[in-house]
Amino acid sequence: MTAITVTEVGPRDGLQNEAVVVPTALKIDFINALLQAGVRHVEVTSFVHPQRIPAMADAEEIYRADDRPDGVSLWALVPNLKGYERARSVDCRWVAVFTAASEAFTRANINMTIDESLERFRGIAARASADGVKLRGYVSTVFSCPYSGPVAPAAVLPVVRALLEMGCFEVSLGDTIGVGTPVQTRRLLDELVPAVGAERLALHFHDTWGMASANVFAALEYGIVHFDSSAGGLGGCPYAPSATGNLASEDLLYLLDNLGYTTGIDLEQVTRAGELIASYLHRALPGRVHQAILARWKRQSQTRR
Repeated sequence: MTAITVTEVGPRDGLQNEAVVVPTALKIDFINALLQAGVRHVEVTSFVHPQRIPAMADAEEIYRADDRPDGVSLWALVPNLKGYERARSVDCRWVAVFTAASEAFTRANINMTIDESLERFRGIAARASADGVKLRGYVSTVFSCPYSGPVAPAAVLPVVRALLEMGCFEVSLGDTIGVGTPVQTRRLLDELVPAVGAERLALHFHDTWGMASANVFAALEYGIVHFDSSAGGLGGCPYAPSATGNLASEDLLYLLDNLGYTTGIDLEQVTRAGELIASYLHRALPGRVHQAILARWKRQSQTRR
């Protein structure tokens, strides 16, 4: 059976857009619950200025938490060298940089052009290489931009190439506003896979229009074996008002399990991890499989009474 790598982005991408700031201790419990579920790659925080994203102000505290098992990668986003230095001050060894395939989105998100962002990241890449730190790249708005509209696959390729050439081991392709379809996914991968290889690409879908699982199915046909997802479908984007939650980890795991792929992750334990956050937020998480599992648990509980 083919193994699929899942990067859980709930603790960072999932929580950064919430109206309330989740307490640090609960974030740590959430991360540890995900690790206990078998998740081995978790995006835990972002070393961004607290005034830009207050929800990530506790990045150092998150990274200082003890009792993390061996063999896990705890990723953190770094927007610049200062963020990188903050990450290194707490011995972070997995950092990610982020740009976009849309000039308008890049300006809204990080206040610079795509080329300017790539130039900044070359400095981070050089430091990461010297420090033995693993570097991952993100490209947002690979299908469409909330400010400028559709993005052509040909516009995505040079950004992906630049990130790989500077030292990123892989690039995650983000459908930031969740409008992509399997047809668009195939068009994008028709452009990228022959040029850079499926093994150096990951997919990061949002589920705004309910197409995330269908897009994963299309990407699997191209040999993509790495996907990002968020427990319960937590998430959004502060700079893309129309974006709703990420592809729910439970939806992804249910699909992969039933297609015969392996992940090493326990579906029900991920659901329990998501419920830690849902209880604090006092609202249901949107993931379809997450909700189906909760309904089954409720029926089972009623049957036992």
